[in-house]
Amino acid sequence: MSTPFVLPLKKSVTTKRKTPGLAEVSSRLSIKRRGEVAEAAFLIKAATLGFSVAKPWGDSDPYDFIVQSGSNCWRVQVKSAYAKYRGGYQTSLIGGTRRRAYTAADIDFLVAYAVPDDVWYVVPVEVFKRVGQIRFYPGSKKSRYEIYREAWCLMACPKDGECKKEIAVDRLCERDSPCPRKSPP
Repeated sequence: MSTPFVLPLKKSVTTKRKTPGLAEVSSRLSIKRRGEVAEAAFLIKAATLGFSVAKPWGDSDPYDFIVQSGSNCWRVQVKSAYAKYRGGYQTSLIGGTRRRAYTAADIDFLVAYAVPDDVWYVVPVEVFKRVGQIRFYPGSKKSRYEIYREAWCLMACPKDGECKKEIAVDRLCERDSPCPRKSPP
């Protein structure tokens, strides 16, 4: 039996190019595009945690996404910050053509993304009533919003506190941290 003929393959020349992160490309993007990129990052983050995520058609609604966990559907507004301001990340709570702050009639959660630190804050709307902007200080024990850092469990749990176990989130109520829903700042 003869040996099969095999063409020798050239080693491909590849360059090791690192894909730039969000913080690295932000300076060349418009503010609108930065918001769109943050929304795409939210979609990936929420979906990989196990949430069902829907995007309303157009931009006429005060929320960016509908997130489903079990029988609960939450209206989510996504905000992002690409640079620190006075030591923290600041985001406006007045969106688009609106001239007033978000209320419980508009959204259920604000999800803010501090891009350079790759940190998400999941804040229920009742926490920031009648406020035009909020500031996040990642890692600061003095920050009133630090309890909402990576608090995805708030969307995995209904208001009665019975969490949906199929959502793969770090549950604050199951570790030493207090549940933000039961002890707002």
